[in-house]
Amino acid sequence: MLTIGQVAKRFALSRSTLLYYDEIGLLRPSGRSRTNYRLYSEADLRRMERICRYRSAGLSLEAIAGLLDNAEEDLATVLHDQLAALNREIQQLRDQQRLITQLLQAGDTLALSRVVTKEIWTGLLRAAGLDERGMHRWHAEFERTSPEAHRDFLESLGLEEKEIGTIRAWSRGEWRDGEG
Repeated sequence: MLTIGQVAKRFALSRSTLLYYDEIGLLRPSGRSRTNYRLYSEADLRRMERICRYRSAGLSLEAIAGLLDNAEEDLATVLHDQLAALNREIQQLRDQQRLITQLLQAGDTLALSRVVTKEIWTGLLRAAGLDERGMHRWHAEFERTSPEAHRDFLESLGLEEKEIGTIRAWSRGEWRDGEG
C-alpha cells in the first residue's frame, strides 16, 4: 500500500489532485492507516494509470469516470467523440492560422513572422534543387505514405480547400492539364 504522497510522486501529480479525485469519487483509496492516512492498493494504482492515460488523451474527468465505473460505457465511442472534437479544434486553429497569414500579408509584416507560406516553401524546395518534377515526386510520396499528414501540411501553408484538392489529386496522378 502506498500513501498519497507516494502516489502523487509516482504519477507526477499534486497531492491536491489526488484529494480532488477522492472527493469526486474518481479514485478512492482502498484503505486508511492507523493514523487515518489514505493508502492506495495495486488495484488503485492500475486505476490511476488508466486515469492518467485517458487524461493524456484529453478526456474530461466526467468521461473518465463513466469509462471506469460503467461497464456499458463504450471506450471506442468516447475516443471517437474525442477525436472528432480534436479535429474540429484543429480545423478552427487552421482557419485562424490562414486568417492571420492573410492579415500579415496584407500588412506586409509576413517577412517578420515565423509563418511558412506556399511561396516560402516552394522557394525552399527550389533552392534545394527540386524542379517541378522533383516537387511532384515529393508531394506524390507524401500523399502515398501519409495522406492526412499531407493534407495537414498543405493546410498549414494557408492554402484554400480547392487548391489543396488540386495538389492532392496531382500528387495521386489524377490531375489533368487545364485543371486547377
